[in-house]
Amino acid sequence: MAEALLWEHMTVKEVREALENTTQTILIPLGVTEQHGYHLPLRMDCYNCEEISIRASEQCGCFVAPTLAYTYSGGELPGTINISPHVVTQMVVEILHSLCLQGLRNLIVVLGHGGSENDRATQDAAEIFLRNNPQFSDRNVAVYRFWTKSPLCTKAFEDGDYHSGYFETSLLLHWHPDQVRDEYVLDEPDVVAMMREDQDAYQLAEKRVDHEDVVPWIRQNPRIKVGVMGEPEQASAELGRRMSDEAVAGLVELIRAMEQAS
Repeated sequence: MAEALLWEHMTVKEVREALENTTQTILIPLGVTEQHGYHLPLRMDCYNCEEISIRASEQCGCFVAPTLAYTYSGGELPGTINISPHVVTQMVVEILHSLCLQGLRNLIVVLGHGGSENDRATQDAAEIFLRNNPQFSDRNVAVYRFWTKSPLCTKAFEDGDYHSGYFETSLLLHWHPDQVRDEYVLDEPDVVAMMREDQDAYQLAEKRVDHEDVVPWIRQNPRIKVGVMGEPEQASAELGRRMSDEAVAGLVELIRAMEQAS
């Protein structure tokens, strides 16, 4: 297994030589800085995309770009930093453009955060970039959602374990157990049940005018104090290892398919 090619740790010479002799594929980890309860760090979603990307790079020899930690969460609990989705779209467009100018042919945005707004913003970025840059029509761009390639992650979502529950806690117990705090705190039972029923239920949408064309005012439900959408006490490092392996395998499969088509 090779050493991951971490873009930010390389020199100009090393990048040039790798582009010429090793790889023209790059993974772009896209995380977020947001609350993850009392037991997980604000950087959790950055770990998701970063650790999966590093492990895939070790197998495929591709580049891993610096992790982008500022995107859109939608949450409002302390520690969360929100960047508007349209700004996220433009940032990703600019990153793709810069990398293509340097000769990268296969560009994969690896999502670490599954929020619906951030997901749409990233997909829009990939599509807008390709549509507005016909000079790069020979390039391959993909958005990788790791949780869709891991049956164990899919099972967690089916269990209503969306955020800071056993699936994310297990992953971090595998990757960085020292970052998991022993403080499994949940919101009030009815609030927890509401969030497990629908991961977007943390939002309150209100209209001052009862009309279909009026845009609602959306804010976080003030009853949410912790924000855990799952059962972190069920987590284990072994489960995290299996989830990580599944997610990495899906990414490796995508990389090889894109490289074969290049």
